[in-house]
Amino acid sequence: MEYKLHLAKDKKLGPLVHNIVLEPLKVNKNIFVAMVKAVVSQQLSTKVADVIFKRFLALYATKNPTPAQVVATEYDILKAIGLSNQKTQYIFNIANFAMANAFTYTYINKLNDDSLIAYLTQIKGIGKWTVEMLMMFTLGRENVFSLGDYGLQMGAKQLYQLDDSNKKLFLQQIEQLSKQWEPYKTFAARLIWRYKDAT
Repeated sequence: MEYKLHLAKDKKLGPLVHNIVLEPLKVNKNIFVAMVKAVVSQQLSTKVADVIFKRFLALYATKNPTPAQVVATEYDILKAIGLSNQKTQYIFNIANFAMANAFTYTYINKLNDDSLIAYLTQIKGIGKWTVEMLMMFTLGRENVFSLGDYGLQMGAKQLYQLDDSNKKLFLQQIEQLSKQWEPYKTFAARLIWRYKDAT
């Protein structure tokens, strides 16, 4: 795989490239359901998020509910699956936006990264991090690194022995490192997450 040859040039990532097997990036064309899943997952462990997301899907007869079906759901029913008031409202915000704007996979996937972030962060409750996760794990984009992700910050800190006492300088150092990983920043991020989880 080309990403392995490229990232192996990095002295710290090199050993990880050879020792960690990454699943191929997958594409999910149901952007709406993927965004709901991303909101459910915010600030939760993967295990808890999976349970709540399964409850969400179980509310609907179809495997993948449409924005219109979600908008028609009573607020209390949606909240009762284990969502906070805030997340419940965010899901309604996504559904309403999806009904009022271009929200097909074809339209969204043709936007470049910056345009996509600008487009989707119009939705209240959707920040840059959520769109970056969408680009990586729903659209399967190979060159995304989420500088604001705490797990990546801590993983990079450990792997490269960085000092984070000056936050601005710390983030600049990570951003500088990430430029070396282009055009495979997504794979570098996944390796750093795996490294952090293992340590």
